[in-house]
Amino acid sequence: MKNIWFNIEQFLRRYPKHRTQAVIFTVIGCLAVLSVITFGAMYVVAQPASTSSERPAIKAPNLGRHFQEFGREGSILIYDSKNNRTYEHNPQRNATAITPASTFKIFNALVALETGVVPDDVAVLTWDGIHRDFDAWNHDTNLRQAFKDSTVWFYQVLARRAGYERMQQFINKVGYGNRQIGTVADIDRFWLQPQLLQITPKEQIKFLQRLYQSDLPFSQRTMNLVKDIMVREQTPDYTLRGKTGWLTSTKPNVGWFVGYLEQNKNVYFFATTLDMQKSEDAPARIEITRRSLKDLGLLAQIN
Repeated sequence: MKNIWFNIEQFLRRYPKHRTQAVIFTVIGCLAVLSVITFGAMYVVAQPASTSSERPAIKAPNLGRHFQEFGREGSILIYDSKNNRTYEHNPQRNATAITPASTFKIFNALVALETGVVPDDVAVLTWDGIHRDFDAWNHDTNLRQAFKDSTVWFYQVLARRAGYERMQQFINKVGYGNRQIGTVADIDRFWLQPQLLQITPKEQIKFLQRLYQSDLPFSQRTMNLVKDIMVREQTPDYTLRGKTGWLTSTKPNVGWFVGYLEQNKNVYFFATTLDMQKSEDAPARIEITRRSLKDLGLLAQIN
């Protein structure tokens, strides 16, 4: 810039006074053009390089509005693994440990198959004859159907058969939640009691990622079977895996829905929690999750 002003000064000295005004306007005009070019170049440099293969940026949706529509407090966390992008509502709650309730059936099934306390997903256990609140629980059943019906007694039997020591060993190897399963007497209820095993929604996501990647201390056969029984919906366009949970030992009750969606050659992991006042609130766990996934352009038919 010093050179420019020096040249301008020399230029003006060489011209008669009656031409000075015209020259000044000319110089100002040149400086204006130079400024535009300079700042324009700076703007271009500041922009990231784009390619034709890039997808347009997705505006972060307001996932909280779905909870407002149901009039319930809760949280949701969705992780887009391909783009390393997180969408969430209520970050503080997503980092707060909660009793896993029946979402622990994913882990329980892994342990049961790995230890051989149940040989496969279709071996039947005999119902004990005790009538429980849900009719679907009151009959003989197997691992696959009990997972679908969230049959508590079935998975309690599996935990007792696996035993306290083996269960604690697997909990420690995986690093599941706070790893607290209580005493031997708690072996069939530690995932249902608030003062024992707890896990955050963020930790649920990490656990599910490791399961998807087959990066857990279980055999490939065991992990493949559990992934298969987790399937809730399967279409030519997507596969949705998940497990619900319902913690009834707190007020309000807490509902869970965790899992992952495979679509568009990508995987989206999710963990939803919901304060529930009555049984009619239960479907909202799934509906809020579905609406949130749809906000990202998912669960829709691909043309």
